[in-house]
Amino acid sequence: PSPAPSSMWLAVVSLIFGFVTLVWSADRFLNGAAATANNLGMSKLLIGLTIVSLGTSAPEMLVAASAASNGRPLLAIGNAIGSNITNIGLVLGFTAALVPLPFARSVLRAELPWLMATTLAAFVVLFDLHLGWIEGLFLLAMLAGLVYRLWRENRSSDAEHFPELDELEEIPELPRSRALFWLFSGLVVLLLSAEVLVWAATTIAQALGVSELIIGLTIIAIGTSLPELAATVGSALKGHTDIAIGNVVGSNILNILAVMSIPGLIHPVNFGGAVLWRDFGIMLAMTLLLLLFAYGVNSRPVITRFEGFVLLASWVGYNVLLYNQA
Repeated sequence: PSPAPSSMWLAVVSLIFGFVTLVWSADRFLNGAAATANNLGMSKLLIGLTIVSLGTSAPEMLVAASAASNGRPLLAIGNAIGSNITNIGLVLGFTAALVPLPFARSVLRAELPWLMATTLAAFVVLFDLHLGWIEGLFLLAMLAGLVYRLWRENRSSDAEHFPELDELEEIPELPRSRALFWLFSGLVVLLLSAEVLVWAATTIAQALGVSELIIGLTIIAIGTSLPELAATVGSALKGHTDIAIGNVVGSNILNILAVMSIPGLIHPVNFGGAVLWRDFGIMLAMTLLLLLFAYGVNSRPVITRFEGFVLLASWVGYNVLLYNQA
């Protein structure tokens, strides 16, 4: 049975509240975790590679864990795939339509090839229309290998060029007691916010008569990508356009390896062909489009305003398709 109108309004308000507290607590958790690691003597390079990288994906990871543990693994899979589509189509597309975005050398040399490799690996993993613990462990092993490779490469080279070190400059130095307080309180609020979001999304899905997969691909994906959109547009308008694409590419790699592995480990699931051929297919196509803009013959490594509109139109078209098929 569909929820009553009062429950629907409560779900909408809870969804908004959940997104706000999720973003707030993720920021506090990241500050607390990085400051705690710094107080324990961990190198800045290692903090950047692990805590900052994974901490920025904490909202998606916690939502995926909450959805899977509540028996909603398709919502978690939709969140991972939908976030990647939204990051390329909405975040990069909208930002490039305002300010052309150049590809940094490190993105062209390493990060884009890694994104393509992880996307193809995920396609192989999902090809049998099943996501279980073996597939989840495989994705996590790829993540561990990637972090180790990054650590080895940056340990012996000029770590000044590692992008996550720039984000460490914005993290305040906190005394040990305060850092631990924000670490644990941020994590608790993150967990509660994720639970509220999953409940609200499920209630809205039931009220609208659509699948949890669609809600994960759209509402949850857009909500968890809004902070990325605000940060990317803000950085681009301030002239820091070189880090915009790198942030999105890094986020997409983590969505595949960290976020998508979670439902496989917690609640293995079989899914329909639409997840692979429609949703993952669109994600793959938009990733290939991004590579075309980067490596295209006789083109500069930059996302032009026109190409930004192409990405944005692709994202809008995909959401229209989902709406018509819901």
